[in-house]
Amino acid sequence: MPVKMICASHTPLMDHVEADPAVDREVRAHFAALGEEVKAYDPELLVLFSPDHFKGFFYDMLPSFTVGVRASAIGDYDIGGGDFNVPEDLALDCVRFLHANDIDMALSYRMQADHGFAQIPVLLTGHIDTYPTIPIHINCAGPPLPSFKRVQQMGYQVGRWAAGLNKRVLIIGSGGLSHDPPIPSIATAPPPVAEMLIAGRNPSMEARRAREQSNFEIARKLAEGKGTALPLNPQWDRAFMDQMAASDFGDITSINDDELTAIAGCGGHEVRTWVAAYAAMTAAGSANHRHIYYEAIPQWNAGMGIATA
Repeated sequence: MPVKMICASHTPLMDHVEADPAVDREVRAHFAALGEEVKAYDPELLVLFSPDHFKGFFYDMLPSFTVGVRASAIGDYDIGGGDFNVPEDLALDCVRFLHANDIDMALSYRMQADHGFAQIPVLLTGHIDTYPTIPIHINCAGPPLPSFKRVQQMGYQVGRWAAGLNKRVLIIGSGGLSHDPPIPSIATAPPPVAEMLIAGRNPSMEARRAREQSNFEIARKLAEGKGTALPLNPQWDRAFMDQMAASDFGDITSINDDELTAIAGCGGHEVRTWVAAYAAMTAAGSANHRHIYYEAIPQWNAGMGIATA
């Protein structure tokens, strides 16, 4: 059976920081149209590649890749919330397949997933549990990060596994493109912040809201040309989208992490989710690639890209 793929930037600021109304309508219209495509396709399984933003994964134990055998969305930024509909037997079968093919995939029976996992399914289907879903976390925020070559290899093997299921599978890559959110570095963080990066699960609602407000203010300053966040990089974003549509992984797998941070911000590392999804599609067979949308939206601190295959 055919495999379908959607890659899209996520941004929790969509419902909290006002962008140009015409741009806002355009973005939501594209997600709504893609949602109709998903509904018509009626996937039997979603495979969801996503990063975390130190909401569910921390330095006390931080694998490069993790399959959520059981997973729940924490509902940060009021996005999603509740349990994903994870088919446990299939999730474990995926892990076994990856181990048999030399991919060191961790697993979790209590994955906590943030807006990076929840937002795209919500935009496409209305809920996080509309379809059976296997969430796969890729460490994009806590250096040292997995190399792009390893991400490509992991995505390729997930694609091989998915293509052999004889099911309608929708692969989603959620993350990127260029953006520079306020994610601290453990190398320079003061002790209280370092402790949050190591073991900051289940913060108080007050602490969560304070962190969210900080993100809103950074985006507002970015839109005004102020603040310290790296500006969005639409030229790089568009070139990256073109490379992925051509299954050309050469540039991204040869770049080092410091170079990518300088080009696309610390959030640019989330393009690992696109690399995994596109690599999965190369394993599934030939694909018809479509660029749906791109716009640099500083109010949302997002190089907002949407593509499908």
